[in-house]
Amino acid sequence: MKGMTLSPVALALGLALTLSACDNQPVSQSDTSAQTQAPALQNGTGTNPAAAKAKQTRDNPFFQPWNTYLEIPAFDRIKSEHYLPAFKQGIAERKAEIQAIIDNPAAADFANTIEAMERSGALLTKVSGVFYNLTSADTSAELQKISKEVSPLLSSSRDDIYLNNALFQRVKAVYQQKEQLVLNPAQQKLLEDTYKRFSRGGANLDDAGKAELRKLNEAIGKLSLEFGDNVLAETNDFELVIDKQADLAGLPQDVIDVAAQAAIKRGHPGKWVFTTQRPSVTPFLTYADNRELREKLYKGYIERGNNDNAHDNKKVLAELAALRAKRAQLLGYPSHAHYVLEERTAKTPENVYALLDKIWPAALAQAEAEKAEMQKLIDSEGKDFKLAAWDWWYYADKIRVAKYSFNEQQTKPYFSLENTLKGVFYTANRLYGISVTERDDLPKYHPDVRTFEVKDKDGSVIGIFFGDYYVRDSKRGGAWSNAYRRQAVVDGVNEQPIIVNVLNYPRPGGDEPTLLTFDEAGTLFHEFGHALHALLSKVEYRSQSGTSVPRDYVEFPSQVMENWMTQPDVLAHFAKHYQTGEVIPLSLVDKIRAASKFNQGFATVEYMAATKLDLDWHSSSVTEPQDAAAFEQQSLSNMGLISEIAPRYRSTYFSHIFSGGYSAGYYSYIWSDILGADAFEAFKENGIFDPATAKAFRSNILERGGSEDPTALYKAFRGQEAAIEPLLRSRGLLAE
Repeated sequence: MKGMTLSPVALALGLALTLSACDNQPVSQSDTSAQTQAPALQNGTGTNPAAAKAKQTRDNPFFQPWNTYLEIPAFDRIKSEHYLPAFKQGIAERKAEIQAIIDNPAAADFANTIEAMERSGALLTKVSGVFYNLTSADTSAELQKISKEVSPLLSSSRDDIYLNNALFQRVKAVYQQKEQLVLNPAQQKLLEDTYKRFSRGGANLDDAGKAELRKLNEAIGKLSLEFGDNVLAETNDFELVIDKQADLAGLPQDVIDVAAQAAIKRGHPGKWVFTTQRPSVTPFLTYADNRELREKLYKGYIERGNNDNAHDNKKVLAELAALRAKRAQLLGYPSHAHYVLEERTAKTPENVYALLDKIWPAALAQAEAEKAEMQKLIDSEGKDFKLAAWDWWYYADKIRVAKYSFNEQQTKPYFSLENTLKGVFYTANRLYGISVTERDDLPKYHPDVRTFEVKDKDGSVIGIFFGDYYVRDSKRGGAWSNAYRRQAVVDGVNEQPIIVNVLNYPRPGGDEPTLLTFDEAGTLFHEFGHALHALLSKVEYRSQSGTSVPRDYVEFPSQVMENWMTQPDVLAHFAKHYQTGEVIPLSLVDKIRAASKFNQGFATVEYMAATKLDLDWHSSSVTEPQDAAAFEQQSLSNMGLISEIAPRYRSTYFSHIFSGGYSAGYYSYIWSDILGADAFEAFKENGIFDPATAKAFRSNILERGGSEDPTALYKAFRGQEAAIEPLLRSRGLLAE
């Protein structure tokens, strides 16, 4: 899904010791003293252990420089057996570095304590940056097994740091001098954030409380992994096999071709297979005339993790929510949501609910109107049934066609993957002067991956960009951006970022190009907005680099980037028919614009229902597992959700919040969308490629990452706080 940005366990992977408070980001988990040494090889021949360990070090690519361009990971040399020794050695090295900080006889100061902590853990950062990207984008049974083994080690290591009283006393000593210290804004924020991580990590607990926190963190980490594995298994297991051509009625030919390829891959040659991956579900629900099959696939999608089988997630998520509540209360917070939101720009769950309550009534009213219009169409067709959830996409498309003479299939010939990438790179060049050049000689982790070098307008290399665009069984669903290495200045040298966009477009059949729907093309722009945030970072500390910002701010630059896709001069540059080269007709562009606000009641309600469900789970103070099905039903009833719309994610496959970094934070997309809509107003006021506005956005937002308070950075760019009206107008929920 568009906007699913950061891989669930890897958001903080480039942060060394400066770890996120999210419980599902394994870099924020870590080390037990008994398990910190990389084991000697067991060869059974009496070989000297030191020699065996030396060989292990020599053979493991994580223990050496990559010796590649810009130190891109040497993927071709990395094998599964290299990860665990590298993790253990990385944990051991970080432990030794932390102990050196503690043992330093000099009085604690910013450089020997705060900066020293920031710089620690280089090997752990290196292995984590590769491992957790691959467990999301190209996983395997071996990687999943290693992940389960590593999770408690990382959890324990993190606790060893943040529950270490001697270390905390040094941090506290520096923090208490903050008014007297001469620090720049980034240093001030690093000091504040480091102190908060200790206090929020349990440093003020007594010994019994610290022991309990360790157990909770370990259990939470394990359950998060189990939840994600279950969703992946459920998604891969389900298939709708069609063996009658008549049952394909209504489906576009390219969708049929992709289904035929999926059937061959899954062992059903001569048939057609549809799965619960979004690129398969959505077109089927939109175009398939067979209502019974629409219902079957829809239920297969929304019942993932809720089938009372080996991969059922109800007990897992209920226990996870309870443990999070218990941990929050141990740390002095009423709920997990209060704990999480303290570090977000929203600050409290009450503030988030207040925002949602401003939008929900208008969105629900619009959805009710859309529902009534669809039922009227059903009745006019002489059909004797009431609109159901699996009918929504199908009849929404019929009405879109009738109202605007438009459906997304009309746009696909103009949005090939190749041309859309050109449009994305063209936009970035016009705005910021950067160039993106494909290079086939750079290392990559999968044959599907495309590699690009990014340069600034003066010719200097900014970083490396990976594009991984096709759906596969080893990749989790959705779309996201992440880093193999975040930008930072280390020993006076700028380390360029290595950034990846991962999406899930269906692979075309035969020699056909990859054609995107209008929405899929928008996702490409969106995710590259995240990539720009990371690539253009210009900070000193890795923990403040690029997208290392509050979760309810991180979507903002990507939401802004989407806007350029629909601008006429941008479309004229890249939206060209893949066969004739004809630029997309203005009449079709007008239809796109007219239809852009269509069905926004559904889209907003679907999203906000998931947001409210997330907040309800994590605002609860109940510390015992609850009945997951009953809890969800009560939550949906309380919000007044109509039965024809399900939350975008139901609890049992809500990976964002139960195995990703968005617990109590799924609201972030709409919070960021308010900023995005308001920011684009500045571009519209001054010209969408106005150099001064683009420079202000780059220097105040993209380059600064998390080095200052995000609200202050936004005001520095815009000159004022963001208004909500531009967002409501853009969604058709407020009169122009």
